[in-house]
Amino acid sequence: MPLADTPEYSLARPRTSPLAPPPQYSRLRADDPISRVTIWDGRLSAWLVTRWEDARAVLGNPAFSSDQTHPGFPGHLPDLPPLPHGFFANYDPPVHTTMRRALTREFMIRKIDALRPGIARTTSRLLDGMSRPDAPVDLVKRFALPLPSLVICDLLGVPYEDHEYFQDRSRVFVDGTATGPQFAQAWEELNAYLLRLLATKRRSPGDDVLSRLAEQVDTGTVTERDATDLAVFLLFAGHETTANMIALSAVALLRNPDQVPRLLGGPDEVVNAVEELLRFLSIVHSGLRRHALEDVTIGGVTIPAGEGVIIAGNVANRDPGIFTDPDRLNLGRADARRHLAFGYGIHQCLGQPLARAELQIALPELFRRLPGLRLAVPIEHVAFKKNTIVYGIEELPVTW
Repeated sequence: MPLADTPEYSLARPRTSPLAPPPQYSRLRADDPISRVTIWDGRLSAWLVTRWEDARAVLGNPAFSSDQTHPGFPGHLPDLPPLPHGFFANYDPPVHTTMRRALTREFMIRKIDALRPGIARTTSRLLDGMSRPDAPVDLVKRFALPLPSLVICDLLGVPYEDHEYFQDRSRVFVDGTATGPQFAQAWEELNAYLLRLLATKRRSPGDDVLSRLAEQVDTGTVTERDATDLAVFLLFAGHETTANMIALSAVALLRNPDQVPRLLGGPDEVVNAVEELLRFLSIVHSGLRRHALEDVTIGGVTIPAGEGVIIAGNVANRDPGIFTDPDRLNLGRADARRHLAFGYGIHQCLGQPLARAELQIALPELFRRLPGLRLAVPIEHVAFKKNTIVYGIEELPVTW
C-alpha cells in the first residue's frame, strides 16, 4: 500500500466511549490484525499489532528491539532526543539488564507488602480530608494524584512539598503534543533536582531508594548520572500512571455500579477486580514500540528487518478470541490476569507490584468510605486526556 494511502495511528482518533479504544483499531484487530499505519503526520510507517496472541509474540521475542536509537524506531515524538539509560524500558540488554537490576530489590513483593499499611494510612488521611462538599470536589486533585505521589515520594526519599515542581515536568513526558526539546528540558530539570537530592543522601543516607542508589554510585555499580536518571524515571512513572488508573477506574465503576459489590468483597475478589480494571482500561493508549532486528513472521505476516512495530495493548486486551465479552467490565472475570496492561517479556513493568497494591487499597476504600459517590457533571463534560501517551483524566468533579 502506498504510504499516502496508509491509515494514521493517532492518539486523537475519535472514540465512541471514553473508556474504550477507538473503534477503528478494534475493526483492524478483526480484519487486519497486523497492518501498516503511519505516525508523525504520515512521516513514518510502522506495523500495528492489535491481537493478543500476536502482541505477546512480539513482546516476548528478542528479535524486536526496544532501543529507540535505531534509525526509524517508531517513537512517540519525531524529534525525541536519545533517552538516558535510566529510561531503561527503551533499551535492550545489557543496558536494560544493568539498569533494571539496580532497582529490582525495591519492588520485590515482600517489600511492597511492607508498604501496604502506610498506603492504607495515606488513603484514609486523604479521604478524611474530603468531608462532604458544598460544591463538587476534583477527585484527581484531592485523591487520585496525591496518593501515588505521596507513596513514591516516601519510597524514593523525595520531599512531597516539591510535588508541583516534579508533576509539572512529568506531564511533559506523556504529552503527545510535546516537542523533543521540551521533553529534554523537563528531563534535565528533574535530573538536576534529583542530583542535588542524591548529594544530600550520600552525606546523610536514609531508608529510601535514592539513598540506596547513592550507595550503588559509591560502589561503582551505576554512575551518578544513571542513578539520577533512574530516580527521574521512578518519580515520573510512580505517580503519573497510577493516578490516571485511579481516576479512570472510578469513572468505570460509577458507570457500572453493579460491579462495585465485587470490589468490596474479600481479598481475592479485590485482587481480581483490579486485574479486570487493568485489562479493561489499559491506560498506555499510545502502544508499546519496537524495532525489528531481523525478518520475523508473526501471525502469518513477515515484518522485515529495520521496520517499526507498535503493539496496541489496549486493543489486544479486548480481543474476543481471548476474553469473553471483552467490552464489558466484569470484575468477576476468571481470566482477567491474562491482560497485557503491564507489558510482557523482559520489559514488563518493574513497578507493577506497587501499582497493584495502591489500586487494591485505594479503590475499595474510596467506594467504602463514599458509598454515594457520583459524577457531578455529565460524562460528556469530563476532561479526558486525548493527546497523552498515558490515557487519563484531567479533572473529575464528584460529589456524594
